[in-house]
Amino acid sequence: MQARHLPASRGAFWIAAGFQLYRRNPPLLSMLTLAYLLLVVAFGQLQPVGPFLLPLFLPTLTALIANGCRAIDRGPPLPRGALTAGLRERRGALLRLGGLHLLGTFLILAIDILLQNGAPGSLLGSQDEGGAVANPLDEAELLWHMLRLLLIALPVLLAFWFAPLLTAWDGVPAAKSLFFSLVAVWRNWRAFLVYALTATLLGVVLPGLVLLLASLVSKPLAEVLSIALRMLLLVVFAPVLMTGIYQSYRDVFTSGERDADV
Repeated sequence: MQARHLPASRGAFWIAAGFQLYRRNPPLLSMLTLAYLLLVVAFGQLQPVGPFLLPLFLPTLTALIANGCRAIDRGPPLPRGALTAGLRERRGALLRLGGLHLLGTFLILAIDILLQNGAPGSLLGSQDEGGAVANPLDEAELLWHMLRLLLIALPVLLAFWFAPLLTAWDGVPAAKSLFFSLVAVWRNWRAFLVYALTATLLGVVLPGLVLLLASLVSKPLAEVLSIALRMLLLVVFAPVLMTGIYQSYRDVFTSGERDADV
């Protein structure tokens, strides 16, 4: 399987194409995104096993959303079984991919703990005998820790970017799909950098500037805009970002109008 080498500008195209895809079927993409986020939250609440079960099913959930994107891209009507295409046939491989995701999560946590001198709870600070946090990290330390954690997790995130679709749609074995995904992302790192910067600009910087300007005019206006922007980010921008895996896969691993069929 050959990954195409794309110009940096394609990263911005993936965002634009995501908006176009969203306009073709807003209810479906919003529903899939909200269901995905709710499942992530639900797994997080199922302590202590939920956080360990989530990585097992993330590849399947990712493929499910990509199936929805592909069905919308191919045009109405939505075929029966389009959302689950490839999931049943490749469920074993997707679960193995989920197992590798779980191992990657453990590896990230282990490296992070080692970098914290073996103190897994240092992110929140030390606790006194009453269980209260005695020396919580200040904002600068917390930001540094989050950036460090992101850098540690980045190779795993990139390895799993294309892997669920390569496994579900192209039948690539779990371990090999991770390799193909990592190579494809590395070959197109400029496009992915532009994608990340564009997403940050539209999802963080611009809303922040709008709220800052609104707060200078009127505090009630800023509060109303804050609620409206949160709704827009959740209902519109989050689904657009969720199409990014599909758009980039279609761009990197396919050409013209050819799609990866199951």
